[in-house]
Amino acid sequence: MRVAVFTEPHRGASYDDQLRFARAAEAGGFEGFLRADHYQSMGTDPGLPGPTDAWLTLAALARETTRIRLGTLVTSATFRLPGPLAVMVAQVDQMSGGRVELGIGAGWYEREHTSYGIPFPDVGERFDRLGEQLDVITGLWRTPVGETYSFTGKHYHLVDAPALPEPIQRPGPPVIVGGRGPRRTPELAARYADEFNMPFKSVAETAAAYGRVAEACDRHGRAASGRAPLVLSAGISVAIGRTDAEARRRAAPLHAMSALPPEESVVGSPAQLVDRIGEFAAVGATRVHLRLIDLADLDHLELVAAEVLPQLGRHAALPVERPAGAVTGGSTA
Repeated sequence: MRVAVFTEPHRGASYDDQLRFARAAEAGGFEGFLRADHYQSMGTDPGLPGPTDAWLTLAALARETTRIRLGTLVTSATFRLPGPLAVMVAQVDQMSGGRVELGIGAGWYEREHTSYGIPFPDVGERFDRLGEQLDVITGLWRTPVGETYSFTGKHYHLVDAPALPEPIQRPGPPVIVGGRGPRRTPELAARYADEFNMPFKSVAETAAAYGRVAEACDRHGRAASGRAPLVLSAGISVAIGRTDAEARRRAAPLHAMSALPPEESVVGSPAQLVDRIGEFAAVGATRVHLRLIDLADLDHLELVAAEVLPQLGRHAALPVERPAGAVTGGSTA
């Protein structure tokens, strides 16, 4: 089982907080450090000192870590144009020595768009834009040096883009699709994704989502085309402790008012988290993203590293295979 940590700096974390956490995760043997891409907290807490830009932060972390994989879960397609985003991610991939992953979705949190003057079209248009963004981003990454890339869609038009810089990972960084959507999300995952992530739901709901994605892969002939199988991953909200009181203290933020939909969490002992990860493995997950709320609580991270990771076998950071013929892409929501 591959194990990454997932963080939400918009709840309140400086760059230095994230750097300490990422370095501790790297030292503890986690495979990845992935962060949300939001510009505003979702509850009543203002999230001081305020938001940090996801890709600016990951670029800095790329230079201050050596092994851990870095990425977003997920970047909103409403935040950035696809051409500049492809350049940005490719550059961070180079800066990290080939350790970047792009989680990308349609966007959903209207309030942060309104607050910062970001257009927020209806959900149908957001998914239409996301699909075009996936075409553009993966198309740019696949374009050989010396050639150009053009694209004509309803929302985006590129003419003779030089498609530089090239990412280190070929044909591009892994792209993660995540989300609960029953129709368009599985289709985008089947067409473009390297990994499908079901975020923070029950084992049964996750298994049903994996089934929908598998059906979409069959419809699109993914296996017959020789493309690599999708990595199936699960997001797990975690609040564990050495005692029940410690676990309940860590779980308190999970009960705060939020715009997020209800989530399935593991609150209890390290053994309970090991059991839950085993349940996800039984329905096909080969990677989990553990959502740890408090980036200042390094003891929580160290507890997971000491008491959970050793029981999971193949949990240490491993190189992500990028077959020459693989196709990248992804979405969420």
